[in-house]
Amino acid sequence: MVNGNQTPFALGMAGEVRLRVESKHTADDMGNNGASVLATPVMIGLMEQASLRALAPTLPDGSMTVGVAVHVKHLAATPPGRDVVVRATTRFFDGRRIVFTVEAHDEAGLIGEGTHERVWVRSDRFLANVEQRFRGEARGR
Repeated sequence: MVNGNQTPFALGMAGEVRLRVESKHTADDMGNNGASVLATPVMIGLMEQASLRALAPTLPDGSMTVGVAVHVKHLAATPPGRDVVVRATTRFFDGRRIVFTVEAHDEAGLIGEGTHERVWVRSDRFLANVEQRFRGEARGR
């Protein structure tokens, strides 16, 4: 049930994502010339993916989660050719709101940490709201 207080999720659910850093994942590739290291937006994307993996086994049909907040620190640089492992663990629920602790590591240690927040929604309602929000654009507002 999405609109009630029942949740299919449990505290401590975890998801993990691994990535071998390539040049396309670097800050240099995003326009920060000379910074040939894992870009912060890529690390954040991996944190969101890990969070999705944590919830996937119990996510009810017809529902999804959407990211609404990210609070992270990028603590250390990772060059291309190195592996990054990101783990997200559910730590808090408040109705439809789910908060994760997230950590990213490479072979040398911790490179990023923080929290990520998602909201559990009904897929049909969410997509209808998106469509409605942009209807006026087609009419020229």
